[in-house]
Amino acid sequence: MKTPLEGIRVIEFGNFIAGPFCGMLLADMGAEVIKIEPLSGDLARAIPPIIDGKSAAFITLNRNKKSLALDLKSNHGRSLTLEILKSANVIIENNRPGVMQRLGLGLEDVKKINNKIVYTSVSGFGQTGELKNRAGINLIIEALSGTLSVMGEKGEIPPRPGLQTADILGAMFATYSTLAGLIGQIQHNQGLHADVALIEASIASAVWETTEYLSSGVVPEQLGHSHRASAPYQLFETNDKRYIAIGAPSDAHFKRLMNILDLNDLCENPKFISYSSRKKNENDLVPVVADKIMDWDSSNLEIKLTEAGIPCGCVRNYKEALNNPHSTERQLVTEIGDGQGSKIKTIRNPVLINNKPIKIDNLAPELGQHSFEILNEVGVDKNAFSKLVSDGITI
Repeated sequence: MKTPLEGIRVIEFGNFIAGPFCGMLLADMGAEVIKIEPLSGDLARAIPPIIDGKSAAFITLNRNKKSLALDLKSNHGRSLTLEILKSANVIIENNRPGVMQRLGLGLEDVKKINNKIVYTSVSGFGQTGELKNRAGINLIIEALSGTLSVMGEKGEIPPRPGLQTADILGAMFATYSTLAGLIGQIQHNQGLHADVALIEASIASAVWETTEYLSSGVVPEQLGHSHRASAPYQLFETNDKRYIAIGAPSDAHFKRLMNILDLNDLCENPKFISYSSRKKNENDLVPVVADKIMDWDSSNLEIKLTEAGIPCGCVRNYKEALNNPHSTERQLVTEIGDGQGSKIKTIRNPVLINNKPIKIDNLAPELGQHSFEILNEVGVDKNAFSKLVSDGITI
């Protein structure tokens, strides 16, 4: 069976996370993703942890890709890139606005040789606007997008999210727009330029928070462990010093939870009788619930609540999240070989196609591993390639 994107050629000019993660998702689905890197390589090649001299993070973000190392600032490197782009369906780039244009590889430059190109630009603040040239790394985007303003306890310094939220959200929107562009390319014989701003991806993902502000004028605040609309819906500590997430999003859930905690009298209290009243009187409700939960062992409570159909889950670390029976049964962790006897464990693509995991064929390429193979397609023979290497155009 053919992979969904087999036959699609993607040229990636990506560094760090947002562009490469988008390219990785497309490569997992079968696209040929050619990563064009400077001779010094993607900066992510130096991100720790370094295992056997290689960045484990880079290996994950750039699996199933090919690497072509080129000096894009040279005329020869630029002309070779344009030749390669003639056969491309997609360009992904996450440089600052203006960089690709200065290299002679901007949208208008590419459209002269390939007017059906799907050109996806990912940047911190977008291709226009007064902030377009401002550095937009993940934490800065989280700060400026409002994300951090609703995190943590009220009046305290917001905690930094443990995940790269802005980069990953931006990558997901970049993938979405790229796939939409490919459909347009096939259905309507036309290209597309997608301008994806990490800050706007982050803001767009804050559906409840932005809706609250735009509909009421009320600025969303820090809520600590509380949910914006529901109560109880948060983390609670158990008597074995673990934390358990519990949500009671309906009256039925609330009644079952109160029954298990031997708090049935609260179900008849007017302050807690409805979804909205429970949220309104959360400060009275939660301490009583929290006190009862402290009588329970985390695993026993999780079992009891699960049996009653109440949404819950103990806070796991990544060792627990990756090695539990459910993850093992679904083969969430997989191994990829490098063709030389070495293997690395990684997380498979989270999508199953026809009930089967998406095949991951290769680890991330060595810098310039496919340079000759790709340049040979545009007429560079071995002698010419050797000359390019000696001239510092490729490796």
